[in-house]
Parts: sequence; C-alpha cells; structure tokens
Amino acid sequence: MRIEGLTDQSDHGRSRIAATIIWEDSPRPPQEVHFEVATGGPRLICTSDAFLTAATLPAFWHGEARLRVDAEVCPELWSGLQTAMGVIRHWYSLARLPLRLEARGVRLPRSPRIPDRAGFFYTGGIDSLATLRANRLAFPPEHPGYIRDGILVFGLEVEDRAAFQHVIGQLTPLAQEAGIEVLVVETSERYLDPDWNFWIDVFEGAVLAAVAHALAGRLTAVSIAASFDIPNLHRLASHPMLDPFYSSVDVRIRHDGAALSRFEKTRLVAGWEPGLRHLRVCNDTRAYGATRLNCGHCEKCLRTMLALLAVGALDRATAFPPVEITEARIRDVARLHRKNFRFWAELIEPLECAGRHDLARGVRYVLDRYYGELGWRGAGKRFDRLYLNGGLQALRNAFRRGSSEPQPFTGAGGPP
Repeated sequence: MRIEGLTDQSDHGRSRIAATIIWEDSPRPPQEVHFEVATGGPRLICTSDAFLTAATLPAFWHGEARLRVDAEVCPELWSGLQTAMGVIRHWYSLARLPLRLEARGVRLPRSPRIPDRAGFFYTGGIDSLATLRANRLAFPPEHPGYIRDGILVFGLEVEDRAAFQHVIGQLTPLAQEAGIEVLVVETSERYLDPDWNFWIDVFEGAVLAAVAHALAGRLTAVSIAASFDIPNLHRLASHPMLDPFYSSVDVRIRHDGAALSRFEKTRLVAGWEPGLRHLRVCNDTRAYGATRLNCGHCEKCLRTMLALLAVGALDRATAFPPVEITEARIRDVARLHRKNFRFWAELIEPLECAGRHDLARGVRYVLDRYYGELGWRGAGKRFDRLYLNGGLQALRNAFRRGSSEPQPFTGAGGPP
C-alpha cells in the first residue's frame, strides 16, 4: 500500500486535508481519504499521522506487504502501530508478517508545542456521557486533562446529512451546559473497509484515533470511551490493548472508562440531569423525533431504559418517549448478538432489587434464547456453560470434526 499526495486543501475558512491510498497486493481501487471541518472550525494538521493510523490495519488485514508513505513518520506512532498489528495478528491467527514501512524519514515533534488541551469523542451515548461526567467530577478546570472539546464525526455511524445535523442540534445544548466545544469532523477513512465486522473487531479505535491526529493543532490528548468493562473485555476494535498504541509524540490517545460496567455508567449518567435530557443511544435515524434522538422501541433503547428504570431515573429521562416496558416487549424486541449479550446479563440483579421480577424474568428469557438454553434440553447446555466452561460442547464439536485439534479463527469478515 502507498499513501501519496498528502495535501492541505483548505480554503475560505474550511480546513481539509487529504491523501490517496493505493493498494498494491489487494485488488482494490485507489481511494481518497480526507478529513474536513467546516468554516470556523479548528485548522487540521497535514502530517502523515492521521493517514498512517487510518491505513495500517486495513493494509495489514488484507495482506499488503509494505506501507510506503510519501512523508515523514512519527516513530512513536509507528512503534505503537506495530504493536497493534501484533495484537490483531495474535487475536485472529493471521499467518503474515507485519507491514514493512517505507517513509521519507522521521517526523520530529511539532514546534512550538501547543498548550495541553483534552478532548473526547462525543456521541451522546452512555459510554461517551459517562466519560464526560466522570471527567467533570474528577478534574478541576485548571488541570490539563479537563475535557474542553467534544469530537462529533460524520461518515461513521450516521451517514445521512440531515439526520447528522439533527444530532448536532440536539447535542449542542448539552455541550454548552457541560462547558465543552463541539468539533464536527467529516472523514471518508471508514471506506478503506466498510465491513461492519471489520469495524467492530479491528478498525474502530484506529479510525477514531486518526481523527484525533488530524486535530493535532488543537488537542494533545483525546479519550475514546470504552464499550466494555474489564471483566467483559474480549477481542474488539476499541480496546485498552489497542487504543493507547495509536498515540503519537503530539497526541496521546486514551481508552477511558473500562473500570465501569455499562450499568454503572448508566447510574453515573442518571445522576446528571442534562445527560438524562440529551442522552442519545439510538441508531435508527429514521425514528428520530423533533426534540429527541431515541425511538424508544429498538434493542438499544429498551436496554438503556431498563437500566434507567432499575436506578429509578427513567421517569426523568426525557430523552426517551413514554413507552410501557413489559416482559412481553423484552421478549419481542431484545434480539441478542455476540456483542450486546454482555450488557443484558448485568440487568437481572438490579431489576430484581428494584422489585421488577417480571422484567428480570424477561431478560433471563432472552439470554436463554441467545445461548440456546430454553426448555429441558437447554438445561444441560446451561450447566455445561456455567459449570464446565463449555467443555462438553467443545468435546461434542471435536467429535463431529473427527479431530480434537482446534481450528484457527480468522475473525468475522476476515481473510482466510
């Protein structure tokens, strides 16, 4: 892979940097990767950092032999990217060497150094708002780690411009109350590989870090909110074993909040009235209302509303429409998959403690359904999972294959 033609295309107050990505060993067409902020936003920095961070993992995943950069490279960033490739290689049993780097030379720290300034990725979700709320409770304004900017990115999860403008409009009042400035950045880097599985398993943290590097003229530290707490860590694109290794000499990347479970984060946000008014967890942009960003009917909305109910805050959470939550609704709406099932398991005890045994029963049902443990046949499977660590199922699978040798896992959506 080659990264060529790094250019600063800023004009009329708009700041835009771009580069061309040319695949060499994978049959993919050349692609332009750009980062852009609107007129009046901060000026982006046209170094190799943002493009190198965006391109390394897609190049490695798809079997490129080298990464040739038509610019100087920060040695601290490249060292970290080598570690990230090592982690991905180990997680997904990739039988290939890390990329070979070819560059013009070594990029030294920017001079003069800018004053310390911290930012975070501002989505409006539980993880994001918990990062902001915890920061406000722990850091005084004079501390360099005090968050002053919230980064909102177009081109990742919301791709409809009208819906994205609605998101900006709804999240800006909360930013004003919290004392942060919203930095809106547009990027095309996700399209280096738009596969959803690649995004959640490999790419997300690097994509966000690349945006942070484009903002190196303004920020010296950027936090990415953790999705999972320490007991539930697993192979994931944004992970404490990955995100900090996307740091450069100029911008430090933090993986924030892994000490708290999603339920504990919800409790933290529930004690903050502005957060309850502007919370945004819903991905169904078609269902956004004029004054709120949550449909109240999807799996993410239902899961969050159950947590808020358990902590006694749902009646104050005006970010959600009034919806009756029943056991039947849980059974009907909650379709679990390999990522979200962990969030449902932690709801049972709080709902029981809140006296909502009916809702806890509904949560148990959808978890049993996910594990295939409904009915009397499922009882044996549950016993195997809880007390034998899946040993019986592993033995059964080995017998079916005719071999006890484990098969290598390449990662969902990954190459053979």
